Amino acid sequence: MADLNLIKKLREATGCGIADCNKALAENGDDFEKAVDWLRKKGLSSAGKKSGRITSEGAVAVSFQGNKASIVEVNSETDFVARNQKFQDFAATIAKMALNFDEVEKLKASQFSGTSHSVDEEVKNQISVIGENINVRRIANLSVQNGVVVSYIHNAIAENMGKIAVLLALESSADKTKLEEFGKQVAMHIAATKPDSLTVESVDPSKLARETEILKEQARASGKPESIIDKMIEGRIRKYYEEVVLLEQPFVMDDKLKIKDAVAAFSKENSETKITGFKLFILGEGIEKKENDFAAEVASMTK
Repeated sequence: MADLNLIKKLREATGCGIADCNKALAENGDDFEKAVDWLRKKGLSSAGKKSGRITSEGAVAVSFQGNKASIVEVNSETDFVARNQKFQDFAATIAKMALNFDEVEKLKASQFSGTSHSVDEEVKNQISVIGENINVRRIANLSVQNGVVVSYIHNAIAENMGKIAVLLALESSADKTKLEEFGKQVAMHIAATKPDSLTVESVDPSKLARETEILKEQARASGKPESIIDKMIEGRIRKYYEEVVLLEQPFVMDDKLKIKDAVAAFSKENSETKITGFKLFILGEGIEKKENDFAAEVASMTK
């Protein structure tokens, strides 16, 4: 294996994986500049080999255009690459492009900004340059007719980019500065409590049915009669709504109020205000993650 400091330097300069950096140095007699050129010349030949790797790191990002905003998740294999300027520039461009699309597959098939090739082709280019598998995983949009869309980024790694991103749409004719201040508080609440739906009516019926059945079985196990069980279930379902429905949740800024009460109070002091939607993207949510670091990677290669 080549000198570890040289491998690290090459990885920092090119964003390529440790194995590729080690091979580049070995092929070029530990000449740093030649190794850089060698990696660049590999081009797309390295992209295919990386396309099967797990991408659970990366960033979630938002972009704004007037009364419309987009939210995207772009994945990489390591947090190291997520902090690479090239990767962040790519993710920011994808977020901006997502303003014009409602499905990620349509975006991937579209022409990448400032080029004559598709987003899919640009992903391959990025893989070959950065040296890790990259995936544009999901996108979403929110807009308002009259009001604001606000965002909150948690664990930010760059402007409008981080580990958790929230978009919140507020329809209102209230002062935009006050709307944004209130909206930011609710967006922070969403990042903390991670609701599934906006209203009771929009709760996924299958999730509600599953939860109701679980609660019924728990109640029956207590030996209570069915007439009492039904009343028990009503109370427990209300509690369930407080956990998963944004408007029913106790406001983290003032747990004496539910979110719907906080909205009503804001409306009374300003102008009629309604939350019309929210989007919450948590980086790597639902992806099987593999913990690793530079030292562990090197150790695994030397065994």
